[in-house]
Amino acid sequence: MDMENKVLATVGGKNITEQDVTMALMQMGQRGQNYNNPQGRAMILDQLISRKLFLMDAQRNLYEREPAFKEQLTRVKEDMLTSYAMQKALEKVRVTEDEAKAYYEENKAQFVSGLTFNASHILVDSEDKANDLLAQIKAGEITFEEAAAQYSSCPSGKNGGNLGDFGQGQMVPEFENACAAMEVGAISEPVQTQFGFHLILLNKKEEGGEMAFEEVKDDLLNALKEEKQQAAYQSKVNQLKILYPVDKF
Repeated sequence: MDMENKVLATVGGKNITEQDVTMALMQMGQRGQNYNNPQGRAMILDQLISRKLFLMDAQRNLYEREPAFKEQLTRVKEDMLTSYAMQKALEKVRVTEDEAKAYYEENKAQFVSGLTFNASHILVDSEDKANDLLAQIKAGEITFEEAAAQYSSCPSGKNGGNLGDFGQGQMVPEFENACAAMEVGAISEPVQTQFGFHLILLNKKEEGGEMAFEEVKDDLLNALKEEKQQAAYQSKVNQLKILYPVDKF
């Protein structure tokens, strides 16, 4: 049997399958990832069972005939129809790679990367502690990586304090400014930020420069498509205002 079609429960003779749980998780979007485990899926199944019970009770009591429900149904239908019409107005919008390449060539000044760094750090709660560790490292009593593993309060400590690669704007200004002023291979004096006191080991620093088209292509295609969609949306609205006059009071 296909696992997605596996029946997990029946409610009044109606099946709830593995696929129903999967679809419910997908509808939750990013939040659904937190429930994509045995315990989480069991919780979702219980919710589906409860909803099915309420549906059956509503059908038995003929709630769909009540005026209040009909009014809600009309609003939901209108909202869905509006969304569908907007989707139809935008579905033909396309951006080709040639268009993106042409925009890139005409606007190369926009596509320049800043400084990029690779650094390790040791984070402690006092300047005295940072200075003491710095003295031990300079004296060769302990390596930077060992000090990070033993004393850093940052989770990166278990990796010798390595923070990986990062660009300008990705770290707090005090940390970034220290990296920009350092030479590769140097260890900083204690640097204070909102998190505490850092000793920084600069592993790599690269100057920014012109970004290749392939680096920006996907983002550029998305941005140009969004721009085209906005133009198509406004154009459609303007056309519709001619068909259906609008008066604002």
